[in-house]
Amino acid sequence: MCGIAGILLDDDSEIDSHILKSLSSSLGDRGPDDLGFLGWSGTSPVQITRNPETLQASRIYLLHRRLSILDLSSAGWQPMATANGRFYIVFNGEIYNYIELQTQLEALGHPFYSHSDTEVLLAAYAQWGVSALNKLVGMFAFAILDTWERTIFLARDFFGIKPLYYTYYQNGLAFASEIKALLKLTGIKRRVNPQRLYDYLRSGLTDYGDETLFADIKQLPPSHFLKVSLEQPQQIQIERYWQLELNQNLDISFTEATKHLQHLFLESVNLHLRSDVAVGAALSGGIDSSAIIMSMRHLQGEKLQLHTFSYIASDSSLSEEKWVDTITEAANVVAHKIQPAPEDLITDLNQLIDLQDEPFGSTSIYAQYRVFQGAKAAGIKVMLDGQGADELLGGYRPYLAARLASLLCQGQYRKAREFWQRVAKLPGTNQNKLLLRAIGLLLPPNIQASVRQLVNKDVKPSWLNRNWLHQNGLIPTIYQGKFAQEILRSELYSALTETSLPMLLRYEDRNSMTHSIESRVPFLTPALVNFIFSLPEEFIIAEDGTSKAIFRQAMRGIVPNAILDRQDKIGFATPEQKWLNSLRPWVEGVLNSEIANQIPALNLPQMRAEFQAVVEGKSVFDFRIWRWVNLILWAERFNVNFEK
Repeated sequence: MCGIAGILLDDDSEIDSHILKSLSSSLGDRGPDDLGFLGWSGTSPVQITRNPETLQASRIYLLHRRLSILDLSSAGWQPMATANGRFYIVFNGEIYNYIELQTQLEALGHPFYSHSDTEVLLAAYAQWGVSALNKLVGMFAFAILDTWERTIFLARDFFGIKPLYYTYYQNGLAFASEIKALLKLTGIKRRVNPQRLYDYLRSGLTDYGDETLFADIKQLPPSHFLKVSLEQPQQIQIERYWQLELNQNLDISFTEATKHLQHLFLESVNLHLRSDVAVGAALSGGIDSSAIIMSMRHLQGEKLQLHTFSYIASDSSLSEEKWVDTITEAANVVAHKIQPAPEDLITDLNQLIDLQDEPFGSTSIYAQYRVFQGAKAAGIKVMLDGQGADELLGGYRPYLAARLASLLCQGQYRKAREFWQRVAKLPGTNQNKLLLRAIGLLLPPNIQASVRQLVNKDVKPSWLNRNWLHQNGLIPTIYQGKFAQEILRSELYSALTETSLPMLLRYEDRNSMTHSIESRVPFLTPALVNFIFSLPEEFIIAEDGTSKAIFRQAMRGIVPNAILDRQDKIGFATPEQKWLNSLRPWVEGVLNSEIANQIPALNLPQMRAEFQAVVEGKSVFDFRIWRWVNLILWAERFNVNFEK
């Protein structure tokens, strides 16, 4: 796990070594163990060094920051080259099946001089080219220089676990693992992307597709590669190399599917345990993190010294401590508990905003930040986490409405009525809102706005400056289904690719890497995801509304039944309303700040009135308040320009 960056110019323009050092320094937390630089003019020999001051004028610069996880020796140093000097790589991520790939490549005549997955990845690309990507099991963002073809090849993993951003720079191209690194380059504008600003303020959406909140900075989408020629550095070619198999419907029994899911999951966890350093795990007490931890113990027995790290909410209604204790006792782990106070948030908030690059949706991100902070203090460099499971297996309450909508769409009215009645008994559900949401998912997009207003989800809230919306030609985003009769599957696909997972992976990446920790997510492999998406919807959400139905059954005998039988859903939930109430003077100061008055998208008088109503209990709290505060502070920290 590392940080990478690069600059591709259209001539031999001089790049000051201070710029390269600044880029490297900005990615230092991602790779505190080592660093390396590459320079190539296109005619003279490639230069590789730890000191950028020794690089001569070049057209291509690559840099790498190393977090040593596999092969801790100098043999794993990057930039790394093939023996014939054709290919050079800088790589961020882990290839979990590198041992199996190395065996295949050795049979094809490739020698290996290290025990690193980087060397295997480089040899795989040299052997198979783009086709190598679909042979990988892992998380990755990398750049490969081909000196014979005179091209740069960038690729990002299947689900976007590892980040990769790019921008046009000095008639060429620059890329990096983080936005803040690109902002170190002179001349990179900080103009806001109006559509992304609206999406964030209205719905908390970020990180999907190829755009960012900065108009001039793009991200390479998940499961895509980018290729660019040294001769035409601003003419990029972007292609998708993998697609989730959406139309595959397996004819399989629940029992057969359960056995295969257990096999795939245990296989994935086993691969994700490959490491030359200590491995820990995040534990919320929910099904997903508990399944990972109990599987780790199941696979490796008592020989594995296992540390778990848990956020414990101070609010008893949000605390999962009893479930955390259930797992720590069953798995016989070294348990670490973290319980931040609201005052801690203010202390750490500027750093949190800086490291995240873009605004984030709630203070639960801070809880995660503190968990990784605790892991670093305990000397852990690798953590396993359950990200992606809720999006795959219908773990959030709104998916109940999607399942109800599917039954209605398919004309299964009796089943729909029975499902609706049973689901009403689950904690955290409202029968009327459930039905309204289900109906809304069935309506044509042009009338969904009216239904959203019925459930207090106005697509043009009064705290937004509607003149600004009009001036920027913004069209409020409205859900549009992708599958004719399988609404749940459509919602899960949307969450996996647009509405939920992309931003959760960004939060996880930044929170872990700022503490120099590699966070691994074993639910997110192509084999596992493709299989789950091929199953009937009733395997995901059962007739009584039980979410993750097939996964709960697959984990019987491995995870304590008390965890598998849970019907509530909490996760890393913070007592956000209480926190903001206790920090009222601070929030009011942010809403009245000079920078707030410079953001044309906001209707500040209405925002202040709504916050006052929430504090006084006259209005229902939701995450919009945190988004206001976060945006204002982000705009100040990053000196964002809101002009066209």
